[in-house]
Formats: sequence, structure tokens, C-alpha cells
Amino acid sequence: MGILFGTDGVRGRANEELTPELAFKLGRAGAFCLAGRSGSRQRIVVGRDTRASGDMLEAALVAGICSVGVDVLQVGVLPTPAIAHLTRDLGAAGGVVISASHNPAPDNGIKFFGPSGYKLPDALEEQIEHLVLDSLAGVPSPSGVEVGRVYRVADAPDRYVAFVANTARVDLRGLRIVVDCANGAAYQVAPRLLRELGAEVVAINHQPDGVNINVGCGSTSPAALQDQVRRLGADLGLAYDGDADRVVAVDEKGDLVDGDSIIYVCARHMKARGCLAGDAVVVTVMSNLGMRSALAARGIRVIETRVGDRYVLEKLLETGARLGGEQSGHVIFLDHSPTGDGLLTTVQLLSAVNSFGRTLGELAGEWERYPQVLRNFRVTDKERVMRHPLLEAAVREQERLLAGRGRVLVRPSGTEPVVRVMAEGPSAAVLEEVVAALGEVIGRLEREGG
Repeated sequence: MGILFGTDGVRGRANEELTPELAFKLGRAGAFCLAGRSGSRQRIVVGRDTRASGDMLEAALVAGICSVGVDVLQVGVLPTPAIAHLTRDLGAAGGVVISASHNPAPDNGIKFFGPSGYKLPDALEEQIEHLVLDSLAGVPSPSGVEVGRVYRVADAPDRYVAFVANTARVDLRGLRIVVDCANGAAYQVAPRLLRELGAEVVAINHQPDGVNINVGCGSTSPAALQDQVRRLGADLGLAYDGDADRVVAVDEKGDLVDGDSIIYVCARHMKARGCLAGDAVVVTVMSNLGMRSALAARGIRVIETRVGDRYVLEKLLETGARLGGEQSGHVIFLDHSPTGDGLLTTVQLLSAVNSFGRTLGELAGEWERYPQVLRNFRVTDKERVMRHPLLEAAVREQERLLAGRGRVLVRPSGTEPVVRVMAEGPSAAVLEEVVAALGEVIGRLEREGG
């Protein structure tokens, strides 16, 4: 990745690393690369999540886009996948979302989509980055009537909700569903979608104040949702992250149903309907071995790729598979969208549950989960730590101790200054020891190297 762009756009602490000045430059460079060379008036869709810094960054980004002579279609607070859909639906030259997904409120990010709703290829991100770092050399600054204008798309939520609802026939009448909106981008559209499909909806964490996004709630902290499902005797629960490109569920007993189980249920449903292309799904190296075995036993081929929804998408396009995703709840249904979409995943999952005529817990309980222990270790230089021979040797030693009865995975986060350590195998106690041992090595390297 480059200096500015990481695995998921440009991220940083708002007003410190991701400044209004940088947002303005990204707006100018992005608009020029996506639309400014066409010779005709073009439009770019801009949306955001609920972070307080979104107002500031959106104003700067929009100013940058307009300064190149490109119009802005402003859609307000909506999930990241809604921006991807609206970019296609409105015939725009590109889209931009201002969000840091599941990260804390002080962080923010800027991510671009091409006209098809796909994330930009590395080469185009590199062009944008080069222009920003080269003082925007060659980017025009038109004046008068040639300056870009801003248009508010009032029916943007309607368009997105209708699109998601129409991807499957789902009748949710008689179901009580608890929805944790993470005080984020789905706080309005998620409850609305489920109510329009007939469910009785109990919404929690749906009152964003600009700083409470992802705080003790949402897909990364589902305990409150689990408690509510149990307390209310609800049929199920759903938890989104800050930008709603991922979802995890809670079954009727209050047990967590993560992305692995969602992929399993949806893959079974799609195969039964004859629409699982190649009888294959794409998962990442983090996906549970138990889920992989259960899919294989049902004649579904599992294709593995690196962690990150961009890599899932790449593998889907490479192999011709149409369903893929991550344990975290990013799931891509490529027949409907080129990006992970929490609301779309919700509709597809509930369609599967309806079709099988069983509860979510019964379907998710069809496979036996191998214990996994995952820890994040904060470091100053994650690449240096990952390359260090002491860590490589420690990983080999822990794999030797597991003696083929499990596996160890150590990888840097794509968006945060942390190294993630995961161990999987038959004994949770042993796995805790494995992760602790590797954590000690990472801590020693951090203290020694800085």
C-alpha cells in the first residue's frame, strides 16, 4: 500500500492525521481522476457515517470535488454499501464515503468507489495519491459556471432500502427482532427495512451523538444485544458496525451467530436453490475449521484468501464464485453487490431461515466450532515486528507444540497499529497459552525496538 491509502481507503485520527486540508486535496485529486478528464459535466456521490468529524471532513472533501468542476450528489448519513449502490443507481462517475467503520469515534476515513460501485484498483489509488503528494500538479481549477455544484439526494434512503428489500422475498411478520445500530450509519435505515418487511423491531444504540459510535455496542461488542434478546424473548438479534458493511446475528437463545455461521447458512440456502455458483464459497484464513469441514461435507467447496473484504472480492472475481466473506460479518453476495453489506446480508440470511423453516440457532448449530483465541497487540511498527526472526521462530515453535492438532495465524491489522494473533485447535486452555507466549514475544520486540 502507499503512503496515504491503506487496505480500506485513507484512515487516521480526524483533524490530526486526516485533516480538512488532506480531505480537500483528496477531493480534488479523486474528482479529477474519476471524472475531471471526461470533458463533460460529471457527478460524484458523497455520504458519511455519524462521527462528529464527518461534518468537517465532508465540507472539505465536497469543496475539493467542486473545485475541479465536478458536481456532488450529497446523500447524508448512510451505510458504506449504500454509497456503492447509489453510485451505480444514480449513474455517477464515482462515490466517496467518509467513515472509519468499526474504529473509535476520533478516527475517520475517506474511501472512493468507481462508477460500478467497486472499490478503486490499486493503480487508481496510486494516481490519486501521487497527485496529492505532488501538490495537485495539473489538476484544473475552473471558475464561473464551470465550478461544481452540490445537490442533495432526498430520496437516497428510499432508493437503498428498496434495493435491499428487493434482493429476496422475505416476510418477517410475527418475528420480534432486536437491532443494534452501533449508533452508526444504519441507525435509521436498518430498523426501517425490517419494519417494512413486517418484523416487530426493538432498536438499541440508535441515537448517535457524534461520539458514541461503536462504543460498547454493535458487531464488535454484541453482549448488550445478546442480553436484550434473552430478556425480551426475541426471535433473533442483529448487530451492525459503524458503517454497516458488516453484521453479526444473535439467535433465539441469545448465542452469537458470527460471519462464519452466516456464510454457512446462506451457502446451504443458495446451494439448495441451485444458485451457488460452482458450489463454492470464498472465506479468509480466519474462518473456523469446523465451518469449512461442515461445508465440505455438504458438497460445498471452500476457497481461502487473505483477511480483508477487498481480497474476498478479488478471489470471487478470479474464481467465479458468488458468495464470500469473513468471520467478522463482512459478507459479499456478488449477484447483488460488489461490497460487503450488512443490511443485504440480513435479508439474505432471514430469507434462508424462512426457507428452511427452522430457527437461526438450529441452522447455525449444525456445525461444531473449533475453539479460537484471538488477541490484538498494539505496536509502534507492525511491519518491523512481523518481519522479525524472533517472532517467526516463536510461531514455528508454537505450531510444533500444537503437533498438527491446530494452527497459529499472526498478521498485521490493515487499519490499526496492532498485530493480531489467532490460535485454533481442540483445547481453549492450550490456545490461551499459545497466544500468551506469542504476545510476550511481540511485547519484548516492541520494548526493544520501538
